[in-house]
Amino acid sequence: MDLRETLRPDATLSVLTQGYAWLPDLLRREGGAPVHTRLLGHRAIVLHGRDAARFFYDERHVKRRTALPGPVVDTLFGHGAVHTLDGESHRVRKALFVSLLKDERAVSALAEQAGTEWDLAARSWAAMPRTELFTEAARVITRAVSSWAGMPLGDDEAPAVADDLVAMVDGFATPGPRHWRARQARARQEARVGELIEAVRQDAVPDEDGAHPGSALRAVALHRNGDGKPLDTHTAAVEVLNVLRPTAAVAWFLTFAAHALHRWPQHRDALRAGGPAFAEAFTHEVRRFYPFTPFVTGLAASDVRWEGEEIPEDTLIVLDVYGHQHDPALWPDPYIFDPARFADGPPADAYTFIPQGGGDVATGHRCPGEDIAVALLATLAVRLARLEYDVPPQDLSIPLSRIPTRPADGFVITVRSAPED
Repeated sequence: MDLRETLRPDATLSVLTQGYAWLPDLLRREGGAPVHTRLLGHRAIVLHGRDAARFFYDERHVKRRTALPGPVVDTLFGHGAVHTLDGESHRVRKALFVSLLKDERAVSALAEQAGTEWDLAARSWAAMPRTELFTEAARVITRAVSSWAGMPLGDDEAPAVADDLVAMVDGFATPGPRHWRARQARARQEARVGELIEAVRQDAVPDEDGAHPGSALRAVALHRNGDGKPLDTHTAAVEVLNVLRPTAAVAWFLTFAAHALHRWPQHRDALRAGGPAFAEAFTHEVRRFYPFTPFVTGLAASDVRWEGEEIPEDTLIVLDVYGHQHDPALWPDPYIFDPARFADGPPADAYTFIPQGGGDVATGHRCPGEDIAVALLATLAVRLARLEYDVPPQDLSIPLSRIPTRPADGFVITVRSAPED
């Protein structure tokens, strides 16, 4: 190993204190990627750009198994999750998620359910002196996705389940109380969903062709690995949560959408009109402009090279995501919020727009729930634009030092009236 590599300071503390600003600042200081550093005690190399994304999402170069830090697995993804697999085992498990989350009718049904839940909730907000949009959006989406997944929640259950799903996301990238809340939330929800998995299995009778149609809960409960064996109960619960948790996380994007409408109210009328093309363009710009994923990591699958740099096997490879979404080489005037840049849809190249991963959904590590995130956000953003509300004085700053971040006060609104049916 080059002596310079052993002497590089570990950047973990900088990540924890600087958050989203760490990588852009590092790349500016070093004159661009690639940059050698250390993270969590491991030798690491930082990559940036479209070609880097193409390199990163190629399994010949980068592997995921054992690459994710333990605290992230403990809170965000869960042990045994599809995110921790590579090769054929990953493709077989990923096919389950693709079948559940890429079906147009299923995506439309979930968006419609979320719209119904929003309409019901909005009527109650009009009677409240204040509504924290982030919390209420998470509860609306949690009720919708739980019902859609075949595990509907009672009115008394939904707030606690939503809070747990939010906690898993909110505590994955930080030590201290947020992290421990995330671990406790995961333990509660894995136990709850595990009981539902067992109930499905005791009741299940496959069709004559061996298929198990129905809900996401049922599909995961009865899924078989490439070896023909079902998932153990714990892993099945983990994978059901990997449908529920990222869907609930759309609450972050919806809160950012509210922030965008407050800062740039000229977009409200176009959203109110309900045109699907503008709603989708607005949705993509929210996902590009606002900070959610700072970067993603993997391990070098073998001794590889990137732009003349030797990358030894098992080196931690860090792909810049937040900086990628604000790179002027890819996005002219990247710090201007402009839905028009998506007037014709997202770029055809699968490595230019990567808020939820790059490459092919079916064979790679791009998120299979991206269509659901877009459909939910587009559906609810239109309803948000039609809602009559005031924004009282509050802290609307979005601290980049916090991962994941959101408006500091959760975006509080006072609803004057909800639209009639």
